[in-house]
Amino acid sequence: MRSNLRPADEIPIGIGFYTIPEASRLIKTPARSIRRWLGGYSYKNDREVTEVPPLWTPQLPRFEDRLEIGFRDLIELRFVRAFLDAGLGLKTIRDCLALARDCAKDDRPFSTRRFQTDGRTIFMESLELSGEGELLDLKKRQYAFKRVVERTFRDLDVSDEVVTRWRPFNGKESIVVDPGRAFGQPIAAEFGVPTVALAEAVEAEGSVERVAMIYDVSIGAVRDSVKFEASLRAA
Repeated sequence: MRSNLRPADEIPIGIGFYTIPEASRLIKTPARSIRRWLGGYSYKNDREVTEVPPLWTPQLPRFEDRLEIGFRDLIELRFVRAFLDAGLGLKTIRDCLALARDCAKDDRPFSTRRFQTDGRTIFMESLELSGEGELLDLKKRQYAFKRVVERTFRDLDVSDEVVTRWRPFNGKESIVVDPGRAFGQPIAAEFGVPTVALAEAVEAEGSVERVAMIYDVSIGAVRDSVKFEASLRAA
């Protein structure tokens, strides 16, 4: 259960709301990495301290000095994680992010239709501007970048030029993350019930059918919720 969090009436409607542990769970990324990417950090080299700024400013202001993020932040972080997994360095991602902001005219450009269509070009231009192009196997990097963009957008829905919905359970329509519903928590799409509530109820009741009856949802929605929550725990 959520506790000691920002009051619900202080959360803007339609933005989504995630604590760092919740974001870590959903995109299967260490919370420490997310805090560094969005909170900035410093490191010491000999006697010199270097400050590294956040990749961007989260949609939600800090609450009691804690980072909390919105849906668009979550999707941007998912791209950052995917690019790192593909072998791109954080500096390369930061350079690409800066150029993409200018091209998309959006502070969170990875989650835009413009990036979906022009991401590869933006990536190549960012390498040229940063002077890193000659240091990379460009053919290999281009392929990796294109593959990541295509794969990551596969389970995202875009409307009004930005990502508005994520289908996190293997792209199935049965479970969605939608900032306009349940503060962006994963829900059984047709019924609006949080997947975690259905999964915990099955664990308590010991019966998918009984939980479906209690919550007045389909048996399929309960089964998918249980499988989805299990996949998050297994990550």
